Amino acid sequence: MEVDGKEFYLKVGGRCRNEVGKRLLTALAAAEDVHRQKFESIFEAARLRRSWPKITLPAPKTIRTIFAEALAQAKPGAESPSTEMAAVDKAIGMEIASYDYYKGQSKNAASGLEKEFYEAVAAEEHIHHMTLLDYKEYIVDPAAWFVKTEHPSFD
Repeated sequence: MEVDGKEFYLKVGGRCRNEVGKRLLTALAAAEDVHRQKFESIFEAARLRRSWPKITLPAPKTIRTIFAEALAQAKPGAESPSTEMAAVDKAIGMEIASYDYYKGQSKNAASGLEKEFYEAVAAEEHIHHMTLLDYKEYIVDPAAWFVKTEHPSFD
């Protein structure tokens, strides 16, 4: 799941026509790779010790922060063709499926450490989902997105 997600985000990000999308999709690919690395660490530790190890997810810049920074540097009128919209829709579906999977795994966890890890990964997948929804709103109608998120007022 994580490998497929990384490959998808790199492929779509490479074809993305606007800088906000490129940066967001590259960051999502990196996040999926971190998840993969953690699962490999868990597998190795469990193989050697026959128990679930304490694993924490690193706290680099969050996906939401990267998205906000990319937006702050965005040029007005960025293009987003329909193929990009379809890719964002697919990515949203992938994040929902990942979230559901990890929530299910946490419910079936054999230990508190296992449950804690799956809950943390599920929470990250939820943030990815919400950020992709935000990005979708942005590429559909950037002006409306800024009004909604920035809450401008006229005095």
